Amino acid sequence: MARKASKSLSAAVSAEIKSKFDLNKFKSSKGLDKNVKFKEQKWIPLSPAFQEIAGVPGVPMGHISLLRGHSDTGKTTALLEAAVSAQKMGILPVFIITEMKWNWEHAAQMGLEVKLIKDDEDNVIDYEGNFIYVDRETLHTIEDVAAFSMDLQKEQKKGNLPYDLAFFWDSIGSIPCAMSVEKLKNNNEWNAGAMSTQFGNTVNQSIVMSRKESSPYTNTLICINKVWTAKAESPMGQPKMMNKGGMAMWYDATFVVTFGNVSNAGTSKIKAIKGGKQVEWGKRTNLQIDKNHVNGMQSRGKIVMTNHGFIQDTDKDKNNYKKEHSDEWTKILGGGTFKIVEDQEDVTPVLYDVQDL
Repeated sequence: MARKASKSLSAAVSAEIKSKFDLNKFKSSKGLDKNVKFKEQKWIPLSPAFQEIAGVPGVPMGHISLLRGHSDTGKTTALLEAAVSAQKMGILPVFIITEMKWNWEHAAQMGLEVKLIKDDEDNVIDYEGNFIYVDRETLHTIEDVAAFSMDLQKEQKKGNLPYDLAFFWDSIGSIPCAMSVEKLKNNNEWNAGAMSTQFGNTVNQSIVMSRKESSPYTNTLICINKVWTAKAESPMGQPKMMNKGGMAMWYDATFVVTFGNVSNAGTSKIKAIKGGKQVEWGKRTNLQIDKNHVNGMQSRGKIVMTNHGFIQDTDKDKNNYKKEHSDEWTKILGGGTFKIVEDQEDVTPVLYDVQDL
């Protein structure tokens, strides 16, 4: 009975204290009453074809998005569609190109506004526009990429770079860490560790914090992530697609799009053919939303990638594209009619590299 009475008295005292306690006043005294609101979610739109298959407008602003898959499956097409839209929205695209497969002509073909700088003999000597571009000429390690990203965000906070920023990195897995460079050994554990410490602990946190109402700008990070295929762990098991550079970016990403198949590209070429000549004008690829912590929508389907962006995998869309661009193909194939043919799906296994295990 005494124990029960003690508990009742304790509860009564606690209730009395709570009734007189002002939580809002306490939070105010600790500076915890502000900066709790996030901005309304906005998106950098991709093509209608992507939106139809993915069920989302594009890539989310203020988040980390990964575009992953085997070679030539649609990752760069998605990245360029997002960059073109960002530029049109007044967001400053920041291209971080460490794989060194960049093509300015293709970027312009996709719709990026690029000004050609020419010399007196009309030779193109440089490119200018409303964007920032860096590559392996100045960025040699994972640490360099992280430092560059943080430096731009610091300049933004100082008022020296008055833009929302959209970082486009092509690609994770294409550049080693400082220790790998120093030791002349491309060690995947060291590289994964550098991705975790340099991005997981700094860059990624800075990106998502820009979603807060207290941040005057909203920054976005969109990365192409190279992949490799891990063998099945058992005779009845299935191979797995694994991200190069470790799993830090997968864990921090809120939006992940996978292109192609798990163990191979899984694409099929679409060509215009005439008299032994051919023009490959499209590729059918698989698209899947593997992770979406923004609105939960997940979907999958087939889509066709072209030099001008994605189109839907329908006869109507393919015929419309043919009408719009057939004049370009006649420069290679000659005049007259030509056939449109599609190769069988490429299911050649992508062999993994033991260095990636």
